[in-house]
Amino acid sequence: MALYIGLMSGTSLDGLDIALIEQGQATRLLASHYVPMPDDLRRTLLALCSSGPDEIARAALAENQWVRLAAEGIKQLLQDQQLDASAIRAIGSHGQTVRHEPARGFTLQIGNPALLAELSGISVVSDFRRRDVAAGGQGAPLVPAFHEALFGGQGQRLAVLNIGGFSNLSLIEVDQPVAGFDCGPGNVLLDTWIQACKGDSYDKDGAWAASGQVNPLLLMTLLSDSFFAGTGPKSTGREVFNLTWLQQQLATLPPCPEADVQATLLELTARTIVESLKKAQPTTDALLVCGGGAHNGALMARIAALLPSTVVASTAAKGVDPDWVEATAFAWLAHCCLESIPGNRPSVTGAKGLRILGAIYPA
Repeated sequence: MALYIGLMSGTSLDGLDIALIEQGQATRLLASHYVPMPDDLRRTLLALCSSGPDEIARAALAENQWVRLAAEGIKQLLQDQQLDASAIRAIGSHGQTVRHEPARGFTLQIGNPALLAELSGISVVSDFRRRDVAAGGQGAPLVPAFHEALFGGQGQRLAVLNIGGFSNLSLIEVDQPVAGFDCGPGNVLLDTWIQACKGDSYDKDGAWAASGQVNPLLLMTLLSDSFFAGTGPKSTGREVFNLTWLQQQLATLPPCPEADVQATLLELTARTIVESLKKAQPTTDALLVCGGGAHNGALMARIAALLPSTVVASTAAKGVDPDWVEATAFAWLAHCCLESIPGNRPSVTGAKGLRILGAIYPA
């Protein structure tokens, strides 16, 4: 048995998820801690997702601020659990994605692992995605291998859906390699639109979306993006789906009430998830949902309505808290790296083969 910490900061940029796990023959979540993202850091990281002046210096300063925030969160988690840093074998740090363009041969997550090791006194495993990209893969999603380890072997056709800033699916079938891919926007456009229109950080329970009506013309326009026509392996990010992209689509159409735009964005998220699932795995016994989107009642209800023959439930139904699946996954990937276990799946990312993921920064 060994203890690991997983550190995940996703495309929603809402905060840092920190998970403490015990890893033996199975993975067990022991404790968790959440650190909200300061507004100034969030604005800086969001700005780094597109080109701008003095990017190298701005990125270096932002990642150091991010690491100091993470180190304080890890320190608090260890204090709460009455553990010394020496009890932890390693931190698996995803870092913060600022660019993801595998078609151009790169993906970039910042998070200064050397500084994190120095501040925490714990070895750090990071930079999980670039080895897969180097092997011709998408570098994302990386969680399907973990989903398979966590939920596989149940004799069912399962799908695990993570709805963070973007949505991704893991497809688990008996005697088949796990498959998976990004479906498209998860919360990213919903959050971006309500922030732009109302100043709220997110649409709690999908209430604002539920107050509007889906605009069929807008939905058809959004669905015409070429990303949705492709099949896996595929991944995406803020480089493609962002406020500018949405505003460009809206500019081509008659004016639409703001609440109706939100309703249409929720339908876009639900529709692209369900259509992707039906194409890739026409018969699915159960869809397990994790990530922030699992708490959006309107979105969950819409996905369930579009999948009447599939049981749609949070991963909590399997005893796994939906808020901590991704952070736990990167703790598990750190374990895989240190044990020389491949962490990618070519059937998911399109890489040339299995690869050991991550770079190690000893304490």
